[in-house]
Amino acid sequence: MPSPEAVPVVLSAGQYRQQVGQNPALALINLTSFIPTLGLDIRYATAANFLGEPLYSTAAAYLRRPAAEALRAAQQELATHGLGLLVFDAYRPYRVTVRVWDHIRDETYAAPPWRGSRHNRGCSVDVSLVTLATGRAVPMPTDFDDFTPAAHAGFEPVPAAARHYRALLLAVLARHGFRNYADEWWHFDFHRWAEFDLLDVDFPELA
Repeated sequence: MPSPEAVPVVLSAGQYRQQVGQNPALALINLTSFIPTLGLDIRYATAANFLGEPLYSTAAAYLRRPAAEALRAAQQELATHGLGLLVFDAYRPYRVTVRVWDHIRDETYAAPPWRGSRHNRGCSVDVSLVTLATGRAVPMPTDFDDFTPAAHAGFEPVPAAARHYRALLLAVLARHGFRNYADEWWHFDFHRWAEFDLLDVDFPELA
């Protein structure tokens, strides 16, 4: 394991813009503009999260273009079931990952700074499901950021409705290239995450 003091290569806003200028496929895409039917519940932009303080300056969700395109395809498939995605978190600046680690220091639920998070690469998304007709969340085994075994993707027993929606979410996102993190039913990594660098770019610099 690298030293806790080790810092990985993390691109600044200027370096990110230079990369995108050379390859537009690396761009972080605003999900609410790209997928208008998508729901947002960005709790890290509020105090309603496990740290009890805002971590983001604005409520927004971004993914790298290929991941955003795959998520849009998943949203389209879910719509055939009368359902849609509710996004809790997507791209996360590296500095926020450091703050989360300082609070939790448990690799089950937080990425250590010496490795960085796939959220920092713009390739992870935390999601649940809503009914499109009402916008209401469907039953799931736990709330977002529940740090207990009940949050594991295969945990049993759970109510039948929660089991159904959890299984549907995992199956649909898997068909579109997203791999679930087994300790959190809501966390999915785009399968091409290793192609993208860690970033420390604030949301206002992306707007």
